[in-house]
Amino acid sequence: MDRIRIRGGRRLSGSVPISGAKNAVLALMPAALLGGPLTLTNVPDLADTATMAALLAQHGVVVDRDRTAGRVSLSGAAASLEAPYDIVRKMRASVLVLGPLLARYGQARVSLPGGCAIGTRPVDLHLKGLEAMGATIDLEGGYIEARAPAGGLRGARILFPSVSVGATENLLLAAVLARGESELVNAAREPEIEDLALCLMRMGARIEGIGTGRLHVQGVDSLAAATHRVLADRIEAGTYACAAAITGGELLLEGARLEHLGAVARVLREAGVGLAEEHKGLRVTRLNGLHGVDVQTETFPGFATDMQAQFMALMSIADGASMITETIFENRFMHVPELMRMGARINYHGASAIVRGVPKLSGAPVMATDLRASVSLILAGLAAEGETIVNRVYHLDRGYERVEAKLAAVGADIERIPG
Repeated sequence: MDRIRIRGGRRLSGSVPISGAKNAVLALMPAALLGGPLTLTNVPDLADTATMAALLAQHGVVVDRDRTAGRVSLSGAAASLEAPYDIVRKMRASVLVLGPLLARYGQARVSLPGGCAIGTRPVDLHLKGLEAMGATIDLEGGYIEARAPAGGLRGARILFPSVSVGATENLLLAAVLARGESELVNAAREPEIEDLALCLMRMGARIEGIGTGRLHVQGVDSLAAATHRVLADRIEAGTYACAAAITGGELLLEGARLEHLGAVARVLREAGVGLAEEHKGLRVTRLNGLHGVDVQTETFPGFATDMQAQFMALMSIADGASMITETIFENRFMHVPELMRMGARINYHGASAIVRGVPKLSGAPVMATDLRASVSLILAGLAAEGETIVNRVYHLDRGYERVEAKLAAVGADIERIPG
């Protein structure tokens, strides 16, 4: 099993190209089940991207991947309507084939999803929304058995009791081919959902309210071929912003957009990090020291839960104390004991953690427990004295493209040690 070795204490400087957004491309690729062919550019070469490609290929979609160019072309009708456990268990986003299969083919059999072990993430909102569109849903043997009514899914008004990114994506994918008009109320507003809606419109979908919490969809009979460029990954951008700040460095994040960071930008600025938009991206510098800031994770435009672990690593060397409250997922503080091994002072109970900044961290062997925890330990290693070994980095490969190469190119002493 691969490991990553870091010798900390180096100031990062230079430019980092921000890859296409993982959380966008995993919703965009299933759109190929609705019509097409669909060509996506700026696609990151990640383990999760490969898993989604394998799942779509299993359905009968022809997947042509050019990893060097960052291009994926998807074409062909589905030959299989089943998404098997062996693939779906690897990645929660696999459930996003449910809406397209049901909308276009009238039925689907999809395994209940897996992914990072960061708490329960039920799909009940996905299923209730599809039932509102007329689908019959049964749960049997760990599978979702879904069938559309005669004549296909019907448009419906769906009010989400709580904001759900995955449910918004799945139901948007279903609604574009449903008969009549659908309205998604209290829909998630993440940039990745806006990106999905723009791609669907390029394919011929009729969607209004993009970027708001209320999406109006007029169903169409079919979708056509399209080419779409995946937006830059805001979580990767936020991660490298923390890398610049934690090392006292300066980085240009090529392709990053300030507006996509939401509250992350405000919190970083309050902590003493400079953010300036430029023609090529976002320039990040540490100003006059880091300061403790309280944060609470929320849906966009609030502070992203996927930035919580990285920000905690940053706060571990800030002046003063910060309280970090996790409201999206339970069990998402598994990185805390590993940061404490490196000298961080953190007390946590339930959904809140108090981080009291220390003058320095010390290198240590640590173990990654999930995707964002993995990169938080790398950030801590960049700032620590001595050597840090991050074990179980297969989590990292699910969401960060060539992270060690990108960091090494801007001055980090980092390398991957093959297992």
